[in-house]
Amino acid sequence: MSQISLTFPDGNSRDYPAGITAAEVAQSIAPSLAKKAISASLDGRHIDLAWPINDSGSIAINTMKDDAPALELIRHDFAHVMARAVQEIWPDVKVTIGPVRDYGWFYDFDREEPFTPEDLGQIEAKMKQIINAREPVRTEVWDRDRAVAYYKERGEPFKVELIERIPGDEDLRMYWHGDWQDLCRGPHLQTTGQLPADAFKLTHVAGAYWLGDSSRPMLQRIYGVAFRNKDELKAHLHMLEEAAKRDHRKLGREMDLFHMQEEAPGQVFWHPNGWNIYVALQDYMRRRQREGGYVEVNTPQVVSRKLWEESGHWENYQDHMFIVEVDEEHAKTKTVNALKPMNCPCHVQIFNVGLKSYRDLPLRMAEFGSCNRYEPSGALHGIMRVRGFTQDDAHIFCTEDQIESETIRYIEFLTRVYRDLGFEDFRVKFATRPETRAGSDEIWDKAESALLAATRASGIEPEINPGEGAFYGPKLEFVLTDAIGRDWQCGTHQVDFVLPERLDASYIGEDGAKHRPVMLHRATLGSFERFIGILIENFAGKLPLWLAPRQVVVASIVSDADDYVHDVVSALSAAGIRAEADTRNEKINYKVREHSVAKVPVILAIGMKEVEERTVSMRRLDQQGSRSISLEEAISQLRNEANPPDLG
Repeated sequence: MSQISLTFPDGNSRDYPAGITAAEVAQSIAPSLAKKAISASLDGRHIDLAWPINDSGSIAINTMKDDAPALELIRHDFAHVMARAVQEIWPDVKVTIGPVRDYGWFYDFDREEPFTPEDLGQIEAKMKQIINAREPVRTEVWDRDRAVAYYKERGEPFKVELIERIPGDEDLRMYWHGDWQDLCRGPHLQTTGQLPADAFKLTHVAGAYWLGDSSRPMLQRIYGVAFRNKDELKAHLHMLEEAAKRDHRKLGREMDLFHMQEEAPGQVFWHPNGWNIYVALQDYMRRRQREGGYVEVNTPQVVSRKLWEESGHWENYQDHMFIVEVDEEHAKTKTVNALKPMNCPCHVQIFNVGLKSYRDLPLRMAEFGSCNRYEPSGALHGIMRVRGFTQDDAHIFCTEDQIESETIRYIEFLTRVYRDLGFEDFRVKFATRPETRAGSDEIWDKAESALLAATRASGIEPEINPGEGAFYGPKLEFVLTDAIGRDWQCGTHQVDFVLPERLDASYIGEDGAKHRPVMLHRATLGSFERFIGILIENFAGKLPLWLAPRQVVVASIVSDADDYVHDVVSALSAAGIRAEADTRNEKINYKVREHSVAKVPVILAIGMKEVEERTVSMRRLDQQGSRSISLEEAISQLRNEANPPDLG
């Protein structure tokens, strides 16, 4: 029998007979490790303990202490156990697919009657029975004909179609959890008993078309979440409760910030309060960009198809573009334009006007560009996922030698902005070349190498995000973590050798010859709409005073104080503070409660005592009680707090 060599994380290697399983490898190291083992990583590929290993490579044995593989297995096995439970309770239900996602999984079922909350409780109980039975999980490799015959015999048409859609002639892997079977690539745990029975929950049911095709059958999708232990589950459920309280759509209504309606799907109707946030944020970003050496431009909304073809967007991004056809006067055919989905090609057009010298580089060109992208209606989500949005977009035209210094400079810029907005830390992902892309492998090698070197030079070792780069270049993705632990990918920074070539951008070098500039695409917030949604949820609507849509309400306790209320509002407004009067004939407790729900940071209550003493009674959001201070002191205090971070 031939021998293979396996290298372990500590650098040591051992020889084994070809065909040995990872379970046997773990046993050869220590029986205690074999007992704890759940899977293995072979040359970075996650494998089942039961799979034969036929080639030499690097191996690591995974246990429940290894977060990523453990959670992948737990959630994947729970999907199978849930599907088994459903079919044991309702044998006529047809199963389809059940992938791992986010914090758990979902599985789609074909059932005439809708699942109810009571059904979810019954399914959970059955799942715990299956787990407690500690039945073995086993796997076999079958050829296609055998697998198709098996599913046809059992009346599982969705599985038959899945097999027919798998490309190539490779054999298929079949898994059994006890007596229940599913088609699956794996890997899986070794017994159902390895699942933590107290660390999962079925959350909800939704409709889903088979394979996402609206012309195909509507299925029922059951979602679940799972973790390694009940404490992690409890923390997650608490986070979901907090997320529901912080939902920007709910707070948007309570704070009267914006609304959406059917006549403009994916477009935001900003109300005065919401627009206050938008303008304050945009003014802040404009000042920061000017400070950072950017020039601001503005480019057209509707641009000819010709430019999108030249840039490569027509070929690579057309499905996300809104096409505009116009019957031009005397034209034989319609003129085809598109609403711009991004600003990059238009910025190159500005760069191309006039002769540019190496002395003009780097040229940092910024735009608060209004863009439109088609998103399926099912993907739209408040102001977080929209069709019309404004990017805080910029493009840096530079030489290859300037990639490193400009990347370091931008990361410093972005860090300062995020800290000003309440986010102290962020992670960086390095997104590499996608399968569909423009440019040669040589160009991509150069772009990826330059961006990775520049990122490391800034003191950051990024996580690799394979295949997620833009079609024209690799990118950095900046991921924020909010107050309840959720990750949000916001900023991006991309190195692009392709677009300047396609759009014939050039500058005159020190040698007097023409050269192509490198184009660095960057966005810090991403889009104002989405970032404002993130801010609302991060702060639970209680935005810092400088960003708060309504900063101060001056409320009368008695009508005789109304004149002084208006005097206070005028004095605050003159100091640059957004203040408004509430002189309605309502009790002060009613006014305080109403404005607190609307997340007004400061309420100044005015009664006759305050009128006589020229004071105000200051009450802050979420603080018990109020305190009396002079009007001058209140104005001074609030003026300082209302200053944006870059002006404070």
